[in-house]
Amino acid sequence: MAIAETRLIFKHIDSPGYTNDIDCYIKNGGYTTLRKAITMKTAEIISEVKASGLRGRGGAGFPTGVKWGFIDPSKNTKPVYLICNADESEPGTFKDRQIIHKDPHQLIEGMIISCFANNVKLAYLYIRGEFPEGAKILERACDEARQKNLLGKNILGTGYDLEIYIHRGAGAYICGEETGLIESLEGKRAYPRIKPPYFPAVLGLYMCPTIVNNVETLCNVIHILQMGGANFAKLGKPNNTGTRVLCVSGDVVKPGYYEFEVGALTLGQLIYDVCGGIKNGKKLKAIIPGGSSAKVLKAGERYKIKQKQADGTMADVEIALEDIPMDFDTMAAVGSMAGSGGVIVMDETRSMPDCLANISEFYAHESCGQCTPCREGSLWMKKITSRIRDGKASVEDVGVLKNVADNIAGRTICAFGEACSWPVQSFVTKFKEEFETVAGNGAKK
Repeated sequence: MAIAETRLIFKHIDSPGYTNDIDCYIKNGGYTTLRKAITMKTAEIISEVKASGLRGRGGAGFPTGVKWGFIDPSKNTKPVYLICNADESEPGTFKDRQIIHKDPHQLIEGMIISCFANNVKLAYLYIRGEFPEGAKILERACDEARQKNLLGKNILGTGYDLEIYIHRGAGAYICGEETGLIESLEGKRAYPRIKPPYFPAVLGLYMCPTIVNNVETLCNVIHILQMGGANFAKLGKPNNTGTRVLCVSGDVVKPGYYEFEVGALTLGQLIYDVCGGIKNGKKLKAIIPGGSSAKVLKAGERYKIKQKQADGTMADVEIALEDIPMDFDTMAAVGSMAGSGGVIVMDETRSMPDCLANISEFYAHESCGQCTPCREGSLWMKKITSRIRDGKASVEDVGVLKNVADNIAGRTICAFGEACSWPVQSFVTKFKEEFETVAGNGAKK
């Protein structure tokens, strides 16, 4: 039985006749929320975002209202900046580019409201270098908004000024990390900063307080103000509120992007009911639930989570992979993460050494090189996984590979260390026998 989507962010995307120009957006109710927001006190807007429980949709899942709350414009003598992170560099993720290409004014309106709430006069939209058409669309959208006095000087006669600049990156995964993005925006190499002291809310862009939010996150601000934070919080689950756009790729019949309330469906429902099941009648082997840096989950295993019982108490229960609810907290509880919402499905024909070699090659290429464990270790992991895949390794190489990964995670300035080592740790742990078999066959040649 098909499960109905709950579309907020993607309400108009792919609708017949819907275009990405401002007139179509306004005809469908666009910018009415902005008109409402500029009549509110900024503290009221921030309070609604906090009440909504919205968590960042870029990967880390940090509460948006809490992030905004770190900055108090009334006590700050420096300018406050807002940066929209449209880098979307996590393999398996393709939701933000859909918004940019098909409904750009939703993003622009969300940015303007967020800037108004935080007394931001200058904002940047940092877009991935591989999205040249997306950058052109956003430039045009900003021009259209300026022509209608929705952006620029004295917005809608309120005396509030805001400018948004589109900044194209050069196509580096590390620029998805907020401090690496800030360094890039300042014209420097995208070396992530050490936190503390360089928390963006304190020392961000140009050493000023800075808010960095994802595309989908900023779009949600519109819907929070439309329905109210308390009503938004009723969508999804406690601490996992609202809707989530999921990007499904790999061995399913109907890959694509889907929007559901957070935690409203399980992995099995997503694969079999929404995406039509595994292609060619094959069996499920593994799932990466949150983009390629998330730890892989293995079919046939049992996963322990806390579940509410009939008497209202919480108890530990074991569930199958297909029964895992798709929310931030449950994904963390089973040893992976919801991440960027990129769900990668692998069937029984997939070689796990081959899949991991592909992932490791990507991360070795994308390391910024600042930290030794990451710079050297990611390359070592690429070489070892390639040897295993190509039948040129020994069984001992499997243990060496795991050891290298263990000595990267937690030892780098930013989370890239985890991004490159978590796939290795999880693939080798969960499919150790397959890795040793492939490596052993290589040693016999």
